[in-house]
Amino acid sequence: MPHFWTNRLLPLVVALAVVVSDRLTKLAIQNSMGSFDITPVIPGWLRIVHTENPGAAFGVLAEGNPILRSVVLIGVSSMVLCFIAVTLWKSRGESASPTSLLGLGLILGGAAGNLYDRVAHGTVTDFIEVFHGSWSFPAFNVADSAITVGAVLTFFIAVLPHAGQPQPGRTTGRPAGTPE
Repeated sequence: MPHFWTNRLLPLVVALAVVVSDRLTKLAIQNSMGSFDITPVIPGWLRIVHTENPGAAFGVLAEGNPILRSVVLIGVSSMVLCFIAVTLWKSRGESASPTSLLGLGLILGGAAGNLYDRVAHGTVTDFIEVFHGSWSFPAFNVADSAITVGAVLTFFIAVLPHAGQPQPGRTTGRPAGTPE
C-alpha cells in the first residue's frame, strides 16, 4: 500500500484538495464581494480584492482577441494537464520522490482549477493582492499559488535530484556524527 499511496494516490489527492480549495474560495469571493470590492487583511500589505481576469497570469493577453485568447489559454492549460497526468502515470514513482509527486500534484490541481474557470466563465477569479504603497503585485488565487509552489518544488527536485529523497543510513533529524 505505501507505494500505491506515494506513487499514484498522493498527487491525485493533492490535486483534488487544490481544486476543491480553489473552487470554494472563488465561490466565496464571487458570492460575497462585488467586482473590485476590497477587504483589507494586513493594512498596507495584503488585501482581498475581487477581480475577473480574462488573460493569463498577471493579465497577459487580457486585451487580445477574446476567441484567440480562449483557444490559446484553454489549449495551453489542457496541454499542461495532459503532460503532468502522463508524467505521473508513467513515473509510477519508481524514481520520483514524494516531494516531486507533491509538486506535480499541486501543478495539476492548480491548472485544473483555473481551466475550469476559463471553460465555465471565460475568466479566472483572482482575489489575493499583495501591495505596499504604490507597488502592487497582480491579484492571484489558490490555483495560482499551488502552481507556483508546485513549480518551485519541481524545479528544486530537478536541480537537486537528491532533495526530497531520504538519505541512506540516516534515521534521525540530526546531522551525521552528532551525539544523541
